[in-house]
Amino acid sequence: MTIEKITMPKLGESVTEGTISTWLVKPGDQVSKYDAIAEVMTDKVNAEIPSSFTGVIKELSVSEGDTVEVGALICTIETEEAGEKKEAVETAPSADAASSRDAAADTAMKSRYSPAVMRLAQENDLDLSAITGSGKGGRITRKDVEAIIASGEKPQKQEQKQPAAEEAPAPVREQAIEPAHTAQTDAVGKSIPVTGVRKAIATNMVKAATEIPHAWMMVEVDVTDLVAYRNKVKDAFKEKEGYALTFFSFFVKAVAQALKEFPQLNSSWAGDKIIQHDDVNISIAVAKEQELFVPVIQSADDLSVKGIAKQITNLAKKARTGKLTAADMQGGTFTVNNTGSFGSVQSMGIINYPQAAILQVESIVKRPVIIKDMFAARDMVNLCLSLDHRILDGLICGQFMARVKEILENVSESTMPVY
Repeated sequence: MTIEKITMPKLGESVTEGTISTWLVKPGDQVSKYDAIAEVMTDKVNAEIPSSFTGVIKELSVSEGDTVEVGALICTIETEEAGEKKEAVETAPSADAASSRDAAADTAMKSRYSPAVMRLAQENDLDLSAITGSGKGGRITRKDVEAIIASGEKPQKQEQKQPAAEEAPAPVREQAIEPAHTAQTDAVGKSIPVTGVRKAIATNMVKAATEIPHAWMMVEVDVTDLVAYRNKVKDAFKEKEGYALTFFSFFVKAVAQALKEFPQLNSSWAGDKIIQHDDVNISIAVAKEQELFVPVIQSADDLSVKGIAKQITNLAKKARTGKLTAADMQGGTFTVNNTGSFGSVQSMGIINYPQAAILQVESIVKRPVIIKDMFAARDMVNLCLSLDHRILDGLICGQFMARVKEILENVSESTMPVY
């Protein structure tokens, strides 16, 4: 027998650590190579860790909720060496003992649900305890839940047999329990543990806010022509392509174009050097209930407005259905955040570490503007830039913002065709 080590894998570019959210195995469990052994959460994505070997789990080196660095030991597994065979008489447990162990393992595995399974069940009002899983040990997989959703029938939980009167447990004497003493003993309200994606977001935001010296600037942009152009073609586009042509697509296109002209903003901090990226990969923020994901539009500068709109639609759909992969979250070089979708008109974003800047696109608002000494109703939008002052200065950022403003104020079928 050989004891092998399984370590925390690298689940994405710039990912340096992960949190074990759920163990799917316990010591003594037999696993095959590539079986999922744990669910792990990073600030980029939730994923399952596969076993690197076939064998028996010996020891779990970290607990659920522990955050460990990439490459750190998470568990050990005992594998059978080549040519070595076990005698059945020596190793096989009795039938009764084996069935008891298997039943216990089945029960433990069935009650472990992945984040994707939990989300689908909540969104479709399904009782997971009433579903028979097809995974290892009866574990419910995403395919099991999707099959039930597709069938349109909700499984009903079987009624449990009530214990006979003589089997009822003896009453327990009530005892006075001292209330736990906390720093806010008089606080009234619901206590919400900080776990899962919210914990990862908190960790990443604190790192960004404490390590990056943020500076901020805003420009006001007249997008009247952009609004008119988009409104003119949006219905035909939706009918032809099957997805919406949003204002955000034009903003991402303008930013990608300006980043090619001002590559200093398409950079990241790397300790003793600044990395200026060749590819313009735009990170966008997508929210799902209390979860925030930042998938990436790869090579956005090479895409048309249509191509960007399609990428935004696909990534948002994958995020909201729990189908984003680690690859979808990798390689971002600059972030554009559509805060205007919430009605915001001015905000300061926290930079997506280790990128150099983040641009907030605010709501488009019709306001009176003076043009040639006369008032005119114009569609106006604020663009708010947060920048890493270690990498960037006001001069270059001001020039970048002026260029984005120029592009957006001159949008037409000839300057920014949809196709």
